[in-house]
Amino acid sequence: MGKQKFIFVTGGVLSGVGKGITAASIGAVLQAKGVSVSVQKCDPYLNVDAGLLNPREHGECFVTRDGAETDLDLGHYERFLDLELTQKNTTLSGKLLRDLIADERAGKFGGQTVQLVPHLTNSIKKAITQAAEGQVHIVEIGGTVGDYEGLSFIEAIREYAHEVGRENCLFVHVVYVPFLEASGEYKTKPAQNALADLRGFGIMPDVVGVRTEGHNKPPKNIGDKIATSSGVRQEGIIMMPNVRSVYEVPLTVSRDLGGLLAKFTNNSNEPDLKRWKKLAERDITEYKHEITIGLVAKYADNTDTYLSVTEALKSAAWAEKCEVNIRWINAETASDKDFSEVDGLLVPGGFGPRGVEGKIAAAKYCIKNNKPYLGLCLGLQVAVIAAARLGGVQDANSEEFGAKSGANVIYIMDGQQGKQSTGGTMRLGDYESVLIPNSQAARAYGSNEVVERHRHRYEVNQDFTQSIEQGGLIISGTSPDGRLVEFVEAPTNDYFVATQAHPEFKSRPFRPHPLFTGLMRAAKSSE
Repeated sequence: MGKQKFIFVTGGVLSGVGKGITAASIGAVLQAKGVSVSVQKCDPYLNVDAGLLNPREHGECFVTRDGAETDLDLGHYERFLDLELTQKNTTLSGKLLRDLIADERAGKFGGQTVQLVPHLTNSIKKAITQAAEGQVHIVEIGGTVGDYEGLSFIEAIREYAHEVGRENCLFVHVVYVPFLEASGEYKTKPAQNALADLRGFGIMPDVVGVRTEGHNKPPKNIGDKIATSSGVRQEGIIMMPNVRSVYEVPLTVSRDLGGLLAKFTNNSNEPDLKRWKKLAERDITEYKHEITIGLVAKYADNTDTYLSVTEALKSAAWAEKCEVNIRWINAETASDKDFSEVDGLLVPGGFGPRGVEGKIAAAKYCIKNNKPYLGLCLGLQVAVIAAARLGGVQDANSEEFGAKSGANVIYIMDGQQGKQSTGGTMRLGDYESVLIPNSQAARAYGSNEVVERHRHRYEVNQDFTQSIEQGGLIISGTSPDGRLVEFVEAPTNDYFVATQAHPEFKSRPFRPHPLFTGLMRAAKSSE
């Protein structure tokens, strides 16, 4: 293919327009042509990472194998491209500025005036170069073009294209075209303004992704109008109306941009998209089962908070030839009636005491009623609390929620006290686990040794093992040295598995995670 190529994806009009899905879909098409791809998210937030961002506002915090707490778009990248990303695939302003200031204080600039241009822009360009491993490196710029905090990133990619050669860079700008119900027409003016903003910063896009919503398919002249007003060639216009599944978008990219991508990469191979087509065109009328899974959550008003969980459930359902209905159960108001009306329950991760009693009640209900259950991170901890209460520790709880020493079945381990605010007790990224042979977890994985990603601070207190077992659970997996509890399960139940990890981060649409597949099979059997 020759010299390394770069694709920069920006957004206009508003945030959340679909840049991440667009970037991931372009990457999927390139992979289907035999091109190696790397990918990176650059966010202009002044945060060092996404670990403290409000999930209600920003969606889930995705965790990489090496422990980076990132934006949810890295989850899109991993699912679409089947890659395992790392710290270098996510870049935030806060981290770059922190490092710049540290270097300035250490005298590394030799008395220079440190400025956004060229110092911050140079840092951004350096981060892009360090992450660029594939024949094509795709860089998504977060936020919306024109935002004050994002100007340095726009300038950086403009400079980058000049340095590596404009012929080696493709600029993709995703805009939103609203539909006005009152007049029954699509309005392109906001998109035209967004394109004018980008041109004003010195970047002429090669591709415009036109995002639309509503029941009506946008007429072809919408794309023609944007092409004319922006100066982008017609071959660079891609119409992106809402679709049933985001996994249909690679097919749209291939159809509308196939010729342009072939020219850009000098690769005329026809992309092999058979598996994407099969996934997009799956006929749900062939599915013999319709499964309802209750998701016991406290952020039920923003489904992006649990995006990897819901995508993992869908992938497992498709693999099992069934359609899944996800019923959101508010953890603060959850009742046995809610639990009884679904085929299985899933309790996801989370922090803080709000809604915890509802999650404990869900685990207790499943233990007592042989209801299929999958617990993730906090979902394991509430299951342990529920079992300890059933086993005689009536006020069993977590130190995180104020448990006293005689009831702290979830706790900060010896030597970690006092470090809660420093991150010293946070387990992030990949950790190994050893499973009991022939346990439910081992059967699901088909192995007694597994590696899963983590994001948590508190651990199971094994001083309460006897009470936990009396309450119906066993410890079925630990860290290799046995100190940390990684899996618990109810051995007399058909399927009750909980893990301290976040297996949802490793699920893929074409390779669903075995714990989710196990839940789906058990729920299907319990219909």
